[in-house]
Amino acid sequence: MKYKNCWILLLLMLAGVVLGGFVGNLTEGISGLSWLSAGQSFGFDTPIVVNFGILVITFGFNLKITMSGIIGIGAALITYRFI
Repeated sequence: MKYKNCWILLLLMLAGVVLGGFVGNLTEGISGLSWLSAGQSFGFDTPIVVNFGILVITFGFNLKITMSGIIGIGAALITYRFI
C-alpha cells in the first residue's frame, strides 16, 4: 500500500475550496449557473475587539459554504484518491 501524505490532502482541499469559490463568484450573474453560488455563511457579523490600552486585538471569522465549494472539495478528494 502506498503511503499518502495528509498535507497533500489538505492542500488539494484548500485548492478545491478556493477554485470552487472563484467559479461560484464568476457564475453569480449567469441565470443557468447561478445555483453554483448559492450557499450559507457562518461566523461573526461584526468582529470582536479587545482593547488593552496599548494593544488592540480584533477577532473575526466568517465562512461561506457554496455549492461550487462543495463540488471543489469533492473534486479534490477524487484527485487525492488517484494520486
